[in-house]
Amino acid sequence: MPPPSVGVLLPRDLPAHRVLEHARRAEALGFDELWVVEDLGFRGGAAQAAAVLAATERIHVGIGIVPAAARDVAFAAMDAATLARLFPGRVTFGVGHGMPDWMRSVGAWPARPLTYLEAYTRALRALLRGERVTTASDAPVVLDGVALDPSSVPDVVPDVLLGVRGPRSLAAAGRVADGVVLAEPCAPAYVRAAVEHVAAPGTRVVTYDVAAVDDDRARALDVARPGLAWVGEPDWSPHVAPLPFAADLAALRARSASPAAFAAALPDAWVRELALAGTPDDVRERIAARGAAGATSCVLFPTGPDPVAALEALARVR
Repeated sequence: MPPPSVGVLLPRDLPAHRVLEHARRAEALGFDELWVVEDLGFRGGAAQAAAVLAATERIHVGIGIVPAAARDVAFAAMDAATLARLFPGRVTFGVGHGMPDWMRSVGAWPARPLTYLEAYTRALRALLRGERVTTASDAPVVLDGVALDPSSVPDVVPDVLLGVRGPRSLAAAGRVADGVVLAEPCAPAYVRAAVEHVAAPGTRVVTYDVAAVDDDRARALDVARPGLAWVGEPDWSPHVAPLPFAADLAALRARSASPAAFAAALPDAWVRELALAGTPDDVRERIAARGAAGATSCVLFPTGPDPVAALEALARVR
């Protein structure tokens, strides 16, 4: 099995005037991939991807993820196809449920989220292949003879990955998508469990992880620790459940006065498992462990006061 590609995340709250600087620096440092996020209230995924693709020459750009129910599938296909036509072979399009609270706040949470996501993904991939799609009038995703114009169908069809976490959603990814995007934290035990649920040999598995690299291991762990403050919240239970310290982590979470206090109290051994943090050799070892568990791409989430400056240290693990 080849080692995982190494990518970097473009933080959602990076000031807009630094977005292209971040992308260009990531490419210059030799990262294989750059992933952008679409979180409610921040920046649109397709818009960011278009900007960073135009500002770079080589680096592969992933959108992780577009909430399916917030994007009509025909228009999402137009976005994905446009990027793939303009930048062939450099785009991956991630879709998912979106965070339930966010989706409900904009009136876009489907009655049957998993059924909707499966139907959406099938339709999206068919449209990107140039097919004309018609569905029943009562189907989760309704299309009546919709197709991309032949001039818009990409020569290199981008992979469509599902950004999901629960067992049933992971299994759906194995049926209808080209792979999965696993949000942080992605300890090897979680990656292995997710791959088992996907049950599709050869599928792409992209992992996100909070990352900090320093020759001083303790300093790296301290930089990464605040990025784990939310670990253990209910939405992330699948990430923690396979870990040997899951019960102890839940107990620590319950007795901590705040997320910050929880993060500060995390033992170093847990931080090493939940993040890609430590010396360059430490982090290479943990990336290799994720690869052995089934990850095909490991995406590093830069931490610290300056995410762009952090890229220099993260690039040492390549």
